[in-house]
Order: sequence, then structure tokens, then C-alpha cells
Amino acid sequence: MKIGVKLNQLTYAEYISILDRYQKYTDFNTLGLYRSILENGKLDLEQKIAVRELAHQKFFKTFEFLQLKDPNTYIGISTLGETLTRADERQLWENVKIQQQKILTDKRIKHRNFGTYSKHDCGYEYCPYNGIMIHQGSRLSEGNISFDSDEHEHWRFKSLKTERQKVRNREMREQKREMLDELVTL
Repeated sequence: MKIGVKLNQLTYAEYISILDRYQKYTDFNTLGLYRSILENGKLDLEQKIAVRELAHQKFFKTFEFLQLKDPNTYIGISTLGETLTRADERQLWENVKIQQQKILTDKRIKHRNFGTYSKHDCGYEYCPYNGIMIHQGSRLSEGNISFDSDEHEHWRFKSLKTERQKVRNREMREQKREMLDELVTL
């Protein structure tokens, strides 16, 4: 049996009915379920939170894996109805990064090319590369997972490259200041 409509177009009653019988649907997708909670315009905040809680009762383990597969959806669902400061957001992302590393080591996953990290998504609506599968570390990759403990050459090279860029930027700013000072004194 198939659901037949997009999950983000369901009403509250339809969500409950589908979640009660989710095993009967061949096209049921837990990631799609969590994304649809965020995208659904027919639900108010209390209904979204209720659907989230019902989904957590059935799929909490899958939800925890979303930290690795789709961290934006994970944070969006986790903070549903909360107002966050920038410090709170940074702390959430730091916690997600720690949990990602823990999940990768617990499950002995050596590659990191899955979920949102395996597709190009630069944020530009008309980018011809949006949705294309990419290799990790390619020029088209946007958000690779990297940790401070990484010893892979690519990550070390990337950090050296950013350090060199920071030094170059600092030098350029100093040169501009000196030129402006010379112009002002003339």
C-alpha cells in the first residue's frame, strides 16, 4: 500500500493515522517524515511538536542517526518551538559534531560520503550542480564532515590552506591600511 501524497501536505489526523500503520506503506520514509514536519504549512506549532513526539516514540534511533545523515533537519526538529541565541546554535552544532564522530566510530564507518554530504547543495537556486552526487573532498563539495582528530592528508592540507589564506588576507589588509595612511598624509 502507498501513501499517495507528499508527507508535507498531510493534516494532523492523517499523520497520526499513517504513523499508526507505517509498516503497511511501501513508500514510507522516516527522513521524509521528519523533513515534512518542518515543511508542513497545514500544521500549527503544537501539532508539529505532537507529531514529532509520536515519531520519536517509533523512530528515535533513526532520528539520532539524522545527526550524521542530515544535521540541518536534526537541529530543526530538535529545536522546534524554541528560540535560540547564536551561542545556543553554536553549542548545538558542536554537540552534533561530537555525536557525528561518536556514531562514525561506534558503527565503524570509515567513509563520510552519504546523506547531505554526498550531494552538491550550494544554496543557489539555479545552480546546475544542485543534487548531483559528488565525491568527498571534490571542488563541488560544500559541507564535508571533518574533525580535529582527522589525520587524513586531505584534511591537513585543507587546514594548512586555510591558514595560508588567513595570513594572505591579513597581509592584504595591512597593505590597504598603509596605502590609505599614505593618501591621508598627502
